[in-house]
Amino acid sequence: MTDVLSVTQLSKTFPGVRALDGVDFTARAGEVHALIGENGAGKSTLIKVLTGVYAPDAGELTYKNEKVSFATPLDAQHAGISTIYQEVNLVPLMSVARNLFLGREPRGRLGLIDFRRMHREADEALRRLGVRVDVRRPLRELGVGAQQMVALARAVSVDAQVVIMDEPTSSLEPREVQTLFGVIRMLRDRGIAVIYVSHRLEELYEVCDAVTVLRDGKLVHTGPIAELDRLRLVSLMLGREIGEVREEGVTKFSGEHAPGTQPVLRARDLTMRHALHGVSVDIRPGEVVGLGGLLGSGRSETAKAIAGALPTDAGSVLIAGTPVRSGSPPAAIRAGISLLPEDRKAEGIVPGLSVRENIALAALPGLSRFGLVDESAIDKIVDTFMKRLRIKASGPHQKVGELSGGNQQKVLLARWLAMNPKVLLLDEPTRGIDIGAKAEVQKLIDELAGDGLAVLLISSDMEELIEGSDRVVVLKDGTVIEELTGSKVTEDALMRAIATTGGSHD
Repeated sequence: MTDVLSVTQLSKTFPGVRALDGVDFTARAGEVHALIGENGAGKSTLIKVLTGVYAPDAGELTYKNEKVSFATPLDAQHAGISTIYQEVNLVPLMSVARNLFLGREPRGRLGLIDFRRMHREADEALRRLGVRVDVRRPLRELGVGAQQMVALARAVSVDAQVVIMDEPTSSLEPREVQTLFGVIRMLRDRGIAVIYVSHRLEELYEVCDAVTVLRDGKLVHTGPIAELDRLRLVSLMLGREIGEVREEGVTKFSGEHAPGTQPVLRARDLTMRHALHGVSVDIRPGEVVGLGGLLGSGRSETAKAIAGALPTDAGSVLIAGTPVRSGSPPAAIRAGISLLPEDRKAEGIVPGLSVRENIALAALPGLSRFGLVDESAIDKIVDTFMKRLRIKASGPHQKVGELSGGNQQKVLLARWLAMNPKVLLLDEPTRGIDIGAKAEVQKLIDELAGDGLAVLLISSDMEELIEGSDRVVVLKDGTVIEELTGSKVTEDALMRAIATTGGSHD
């Protein structure tokens, strides 16, 4: 096969983060190449370098045997590199045909758009992909799957030599997925290089020829996918070898230390289109239940559904036997559910406010009477939690944006602990913080569980998840595929569960 697009010793650094570190990657004509890795592996950064969004700090980009540098995504597109993103980046109010030919509309003698020709060619382009729609209709009237196929038709209609697909099946029905796979095979047969980003192992083995695995910005493997079994692929992604388990000093929950204790949280059959399919989780007081699975398995969606941040199509959440209204964060908070989100900067802290103000945010309604805030009560709460969580700041009035990542995470924890919750949902609580702060947060989680709090722990760090959890519920494609308890709570068992076939929702 002929090399079409490649990078050599590619590096890219952002403030405080080395996103790519000497990465080599090659896309070949007539090959479907999987690009995989967990959150923070560097996949998105690599794609953005390939498509001209970012300029690399070091390394070379070669396209069709020539060294190139794309200043903008438009430059990359004009050269023949098309990208289809997870979220359809087209114009909903415009017609299907206009979206297909946006910026390159066929024109007549007077320079006016030739709508008849545009509609005919748009219809032909979609029919080649097995899609039959009225191309004069606004794009927004189509289903998500049909919109994704329009984006694909646009990508291949610009004489693309390389087509990059970023999680293209995340919003598709099973029938639409098979249609997409047919199109991918057609592209491969036409000699087009396809770079396929997905977290779904079944898809990779069904449609891909080669695979490249990134972890923490580094290349850890590249080669034919047929030479890797699923278990080995999972271990490469997670950076853990089979049998590499540390049992010593780890005490697992058996249920015997709290005889007869009823679950404080009962989440039953949580269902959300394209995300969750009948997920059930129970947590008892003083128990830490881990959610295991790869990126995209439904871990964060489960936590957000329990916390009311995402509305469900079916299922129920009960706290101490009392139902909690779906899709209502205030109702969840009143019931005693607190969520520490994965992205603390976008969904958690308010960097321009002080430590005091950030901690008090959630508790303010309960500390106000007739519109007047009890300032002394706020001071007492803030002082209590700054000491309890050992938050390092010059004082309560320092801006939280000036603190370290670990202390920002503690401020968020303090905010929700001030609400005296019954259930604490932690989504990647130690991501992006240094080793010392990580150990402090892990110790704090143990202390909270020791005080009787029910904790749901999501972590991509396998060691943290195994050593910090009493039980682990394993998710795959939005479905619970296994529950690890007692002596089965090991890294080996978790990797084997993730690597099993099945779990995808039909």
